[in-house]
Amino acid sequence: MSALRSPAPRPSRAQDGPAQTPPVWRAMCAIDTALVRSVGRIEITGEFPAHLRGRPVLVAVNHIGMFDPFVMIAAMREIGLLPRFMLTAGLLDAPVLGYFLRKAGHLRVDRGKANIAEAFSRATDTLTTARVPLLLYPEGRVSRDPGLWPERGKTGAARMALHGNVPVVTVSQWGAHEAVCWGTEVVNGPADVKPLVTSFFRAVRKRPVFKVHFGGEVDLADLSAGKPGDAMRAHARIMRQITDDLVALRPDELDAPKFHDPTRPCDSVSPWRP
Repeated sequence: MSALRSPAPRPSRAQDGPAQTPPVWRAMCAIDTALVRSVGRIEITGEFPAHLRGRPVLVAVNHIGMFDPFVMIAAMREIGLLPRFMLTAGLLDAPVLGYFLRKAGHLRVDRGKANIAEAFSRATDTLTTARVPLLLYPEGRVSRDPGLWPERGKTGAARMALHGNVPVVTVSQWGAHEAVCWGTEVVNGPADVKPLVTSFFRAVRKRPVFKVHFGGEVDLADLSAGKPGDAMRAHARIMRQITDDLVALRPDELDAPKFHDPTRPCDSVSPWRP
């Protein structure tokens, strides 16, 4: 894999679809890119399939840390794409940030609630007509595998792709876990925030490399939404492609990450570990 030395040409306004990309989201993505560049350096490899630009597409990414959504936004902006996310109600209902995220057009998903089926249907419907990528994490959370390999994950992304007949592009990433530590799931006071702040400023000093590899389209042509077991087969192909490409990004860290985050739980085992 060879790194892209400069961003790919930005799509024209017509191709980019201004109606699909609200100005508030363009501004937020520009701010995000400046933030990521202030912390470290992005190294992009692989290519996003040209024939999928301007079409409905689902982008599946491994989840390695709290900072990797910022890295993914910046990396996709570098190649001329501004993705949307499936976000929890907690983020979308936040007093200030939630307002801007809602205006940006992200999709709501309420985990563990009765309307999860409705959210799935809404996301699938949106996918079939959108001209921007929908980015999500099949794992559902930051990996808790000791080696930071992808967790088993869930079939939601695969089911959306099969039901909507939408292509899936995988992205593998490495390095974003060095920018901000895992921290804690619940913030009860300054002590819970301190590890996040200290790890961030440590990263600013050390300037880690954020490696992002676009792995191309996953072949799901022989699978269908109505056939039992095909959703799991599609999910396995997505996760294996992510993992295979991840190996090349961390050749000297196959057993365990060199960067040790003492706050990240390690109570899971990856079934995809090479």
